[in-house]
Amino acid sequence: MQYSKLGKQFIAGEWRDGKSGKTLADINPYNDEVITDFQIASVADIDDAYQAAYKAKLEWDKVNPYHKRDILENAVKYIEANEEEISSIIVQELGGTRLKAAFEIGLVKNMIKEAATFPLRMEGKILPSTEDGKENRLYRIPAGVVGVISPFNFPFFLSMKSVAPALGAGNGVVLKPHEDSPITGGTLIGKIFEEAGIPKGLLNVVVTDINEIGDAFVEHPIPRIISFTGSTKVGSYIGQLAVKNFKKPLLELGGNSAFIVLEDADIDYAVQAATFSRFTHQGQICMSANRILVHKNIYQDFVDKFSAKVSTLTTGDPSEPGIIIGPVINDRQADTLQKLIARGIEQGAVPLVHGKITGRLVEPTVLANVTPDMEVAQEELFGPVVCIIPFETEEEAINIANDTRFGLSGAIHTSNLERGVEMAKKVHTGMIHVNDVTINDEPIVAFGGEKQSGLGRLNGEWSLDEFTTLKWISVNYGQRTFPY
Repeated sequence: MQYSKLGKQFIAGEWRDGKSGKTLADINPYNDEVITDFQIASVADIDDAYQAAYKAKLEWDKVNPYHKRDILENAVKYIEANEEEISSIIVQELGGTRLKAAFEIGLVKNMIKEAATFPLRMEGKILPSTEDGKENRLYRIPAGVVGVISPFNFPFFLSMKSVAPALGAGNGVVLKPHEDSPITGGTLIGKIFEEAGIPKGLLNVVVTDINEIGDAFVEHPIPRIISFTGSTKVGSYIGQLAVKNFKKPLLELGGNSAFIVLEDADIDYAVQAATFSRFTHQGQICMSANRILVHKNIYQDFVDKFSAKVSTLTTGDPSEPGIIIGPVINDRQADTLQKLIARGIEQGAVPLVHGKITGRLVEPTVLANVTPDMEVAQEELFGPVVCIIPFETEEEAINIANDTRFGLSGAIHTSNLERGVEMAKKVHTGMIHVNDVTINDEPIVAFGGEKQSGLGRLNGEWSLDEFTTLKWISVNYGQRTFPY
């Protein structure tokens, strides 16, 4: 699998250059090496992709559901046969470590396996009628064509999280990956499903940028659903644009997860879980723990142990064994983190661990004595930076956890599990985990956020609901009596 072969648009079952005269260099964020160059897609390419998906969906409708299942399972087999190469792409294009690559690939395989069951789950209902001799049938049918826009952090999984269920539910798909992850989040997925045997044009991948296509990807008349994963600011715009054009938006957006450590928690275990929750993939995960809330009675003990643990995390070349933290994805991310750290310290946060920032390599930073009103406690820290906030009462911890415009994930650590569950019910998030990490995603469990962390739910039956619609067909076996 040569990267240059994946440096093309995948439209109507063909690998070709985009019609724009502009090019996109796909850069390794660690060493700036050019992985490959793309000639980016134009508005005309977007139209070609959607038209192809629409036509191929009609062909997909005729395929036996069991054969559809087999095709999706073929995608898993292809990934397993090429796992080492896929892992290498994740390391090179995303700056992900081998550990991160294995984690992401595992998530992808499970997601496709679940989506492979969808063709056999397109169930309907027969319902009674108020009219004599009449039958009401509800058919579950594909929505049509789905437009998917994916992010740069976990692009292989977060693209597949919509692509595989949408295909399994019978839809055509056009995928636009982030410009910093065009292979892992885009053309790699096109290659996988091409090899799996989907009809030509059912899945299309367009690599482009917004300056070239504007709003054409969302505004195009063919897609019925726009599934977006990314920042809250961009998601808000895409959601409004989709609704304006009578399309359903599915939005998985940012987070500001609270990791709460109660006074009866296992401190050593909480330290391990908090470290994983914050620093996995350089903290570039929407579910990452941005704020660690610690009861005052164990605050100093936790802070000492956590700081010691974080100080052992290695930063460097993600391809090297033993490296935990690789580069952030681009210079903009590194600059934003540097400014947020500086402002946090200016506002009174104490840097217990103060990592250096060298280019895109951002060493871990731990800010203690943070107050909830500080900017570092209110903004999503998309990098290896974390805030620690003390609290005195359970009620105070809940109020701090809820003092954010986000509501994605969270965690609570306590030796009293039911106390943790009751507390979790009061935290305004779509997901929260007792005695676990904030980073959780399972193929059959509802995934999604509250407040400004998103709209809709994915995974399992919820993805099946989101990517299908219900059609009512009534049958009158007799004749109705009319009033006139």
